[in-house]
Amino acid sequence: MVSKKIKSWTDKLNDSKDLPKIITLTGKPKEKWGAGTMVIPSPLEVDQMMKKVRKGQLATTNDIRTALAAKHGATMCCPLTTGIFAWIAANAAEEQRSQGKKSVTPYWRTLKAGGLLNEKYPGGIENQKRLLEAERHQVVAKGKRYCVREYERALQG
Repeated sequence: MVSKKIKSWTDKLNDSKDLPKIITLTGKPKEKWGAGTMVIPSPLEVDQMMKKVRKGQLATTNDIRTALAAKHGATMCCPLTTGIFAWIAANAAEEQRSQGKKSVTPYWRTLKAGGLLNEKYPGGIENQKRLLEAERHQVVAKGKRYCVREYERALQG
């Protein structure tokens, strides 16, 4: 029996799978988002955008999607793959940190829409909250979720 090697998070981050690519919206996607084109980014592109968020600043996955759509001249950027690739970038960063790398992608600075923390990042809400508070962001409860208070003020311009 041949055992298949499990890919590391860094391997997944570096596997572009013939991405990025631009598709024309047709059928159900066209009904949902309207006419136009959608870029499906590569994992490394999402990671590179996350790396641009400096200490004291924040971004949302929607900000990243807007920037990637503009970069590729597309109407929009795929929300599903962008979210998945942000998750892969976050896990790759923690994997690299555990291997002794000092400078990793600051994934905790990338929030969900509305300034919400991402429960799927490594260590869950607690870890993202700790990392954000270490950079002087104030994290507050919003119902059962958590968000950065006045996150709009810290969005990178």
